[in-house]
Amino acid sequence: MPLIDRARVAELAEERLDWRFKAAPAAAWGATVAEYLATGPTLDDLGTPLLTLDAGALDHNLRTMAAWCERAGVALAPHGKTSMAPALWQRHLDAGAVAVTLANLPQLRVGRAFGLGRIHLAGALLDPAGLRWLSGELAADPEFRFASWVDSTESVALMERALRGAPAPVDVCVELGAPGGRTGARTVAEAVEVARAVRAAPGLRLAGISGYEGPLGPDGSAESVAAVAGYLARLVELHGELEELYEAEQVWITAGGSAFFDTVADHLAPLADARTQVVVRSGAYAAHDDGFYRGISPLGRTAGATPFRAALHGWARVVSQPEPGLALLDGGRRDLPYDLGLPVPQLVRGRGPSTGTVSALNDQHAFLRGADVRIGDIVRLGVSHPCTAFDKWTLIPVLDSADAELPRVVDLMRTFF
Repeated sequence: MPLIDRARVAELAEERLDWRFKAAPAAAWGATVAEYLATGPTLDDLGTPLLTLDAGALDHNLRTMAAWCERAGVALAPHGKTSMAPALWQRHLDAGAVAVTLANLPQLRVGRAFGLGRIHLAGALLDPAGLRWLSGELAADPEFRFASWVDSTESVALMERALRGAPAPVDVCVELGAPGGRTGARTVAEAVEVARAVRAAPGLRLAGISGYEGPLGPDGSAESVAAVAGYLARLVELHGELEELYEAEQVWITAGGSAFFDTVADHLAPLADARTQVVVRSGAYAAHDDGFYRGISPLGRTAGATPFRAALHGWARVVSQPEPGLALLDGGRRDLPYDLGLPVPQLVRGRGPSTGTVSALNDQHAFLRGADVRIGDIVRLGVSHPCTAFDKWTLIPVLDSADAELPRVVDLMRTFF
């Protein structure tokens, strides 16, 4: 079964660059992506503000996660919403991922436009027109595999009504949540009731169980791990209650963001068998970061593990020094993530490691305090939370190495948000 349309992904190299792509310099306008890369551009050819990916770190992270999943005995369906970059989805699949996870209907449409053959939607799909479109996709492509979530009998009723007369049934996983968490039935008993409603709905098919443990553990502390473990024990209990109700040929048990996938594997991997696949959905690991995920990732807080490397970097220029100790950079909230930590100054190009801190971001500026910089200097910034970084850029230059004296641009990664 083809998991992605490689020809469609390859066509991205023929897209012409112009003013629509803020990372593309004017000198590149009119050229295709492939033609521009053939000129051998470097970081010096690009303007600021800028967000880049590091090719070496990206490759390291993909290989590291694939190897970890194999050892842990779990499959991987990375959360493609992090990047919304089909070329990166293809690399996930090439590294052994069994599917791509997405979050909503617009993302699902992008996935199908690039021929994704197996999509897990980590959420409820209740839009009637969207459900009918999806059913048509399933009927037209018998090899296409899809499942979404459902967490209430009311949602089941809405889906069943929308799918009456539709050409193909839709697979769903019953979502178990937890008090204070996000979506999901709050108790095992409620989840079982939802599962029985799915069994009674002719347009739906019970394909597994799902959940997201992230909100239960705000950090990597023992208390957070214990809270996640308690939740996963209830997910195991739910699986035991539903084993005789599943309708799909292959059952999915899925949880696991980028913060606690090790705990998920410890509790859920033993449930895998010939019919049941245990799937983690980590997505942020590919880009990783220098903030939130660096502090909470299992491979960073586990002794002896090979940690991920930060592949994302911001680049911003000093445009003003209006008072002593304060410099303004030309990158702000529209360019860099800020919801789970502000950017961290790392180096000044051509001058070495950077001092100082970013104290605040405006829409277009960063406030850099206590740094030894001059007007015109370019500062490399570590960023936090890749899930709110990619969406700010339609095209992201990929550098051979962000640590090189003169990084070369080896690719341009297209995103679709």
